[in-house]
Parts: sequence; C-alpha cells; structure tokens
Amino acid sequence: MASFTPALAAAALYAGLNALLLMVLAIRVVRRRKAGSISLGDGGDADLNRAMRAHGNAAETMPIAIALITLAALAGAPAAAIHALGLMLIAGRALHAICFMRADMPLTMRVAGMALTFAATGLAALGLVAHGIGAL
Repeated sequence: MASFTPALAAAALYAGLNALLLMVLAIRVVRRRKAGSISLGDGGDADLNRAMRAHGNAAETMPIAIALITLAALAGAPAAAIHALGLMLIAGRALHAICFMRADMPLTMRVAGMALTFAATGLAALGLVAHGIGAL
C-alpha cells in the first residue's frame, strides 16, 4: 500500500471536505425539489434556484482547484502550502454556499467566498506554472 506524504495527505483531506460540501449542496437541491414537487428547472422557486446555483457554482469551481492542489502536493509543495490552499478553498466554498442559500446575506460575504476560491486556485496554478518552467 502506498503511503501518503504529508502534503498529499493534506490534499486528500481538502478534496474530501470539498466533496462532502458538494454532497450537502446536492442534498439541499433534492430536498427543495421534493418539497416543491419540481422535477426539472427551478419552477420559479427562488429558494430552489439559490440551492441549484450554490451547488452548480461549487461543482464548477471545486474540481480544478482540487486538481491543482493535488498536483502541487505531487510536485513537492510543502504540506503547509497545501494546507493554506486547502483552507482557503474550503472556507471560500463554504462561505459562498452559505451566502447563496440565504437571501439575507450581504453580497460582500459572497464576494469574499469567491475571492478565497480564486486565491486558492490562482496561487496553486501560478505555483505549478513556476514549478513547471523551473523543471524545463
């Protein structure tokens, strides 16, 4: 059985946490659909629309961020860097999802969630680009 490096273990931790958050968001969509007897689309239900977009946005942003964080771990990034990226990602995704699901949340909090997500993704991408150029 292969052993995990501390960095790869950190990447696995944040991949798992983000996957669990994505499952929670999907379950919220299913529950709202069932409550409103809506099988397709949002049926004009604002709560369902918010739940669908929270899930959809997470599904659109999480995979690339997790892939980049995992590649960074495999490329030799220190565990502390992986934890920093992973914490930014899960905090950003959770904050963004909470703001999407609650109509009364300030837009600034949703923007902060996206900023954390973009920071984690962008920093991981830049680190990999730099590492790739340096290895050429």
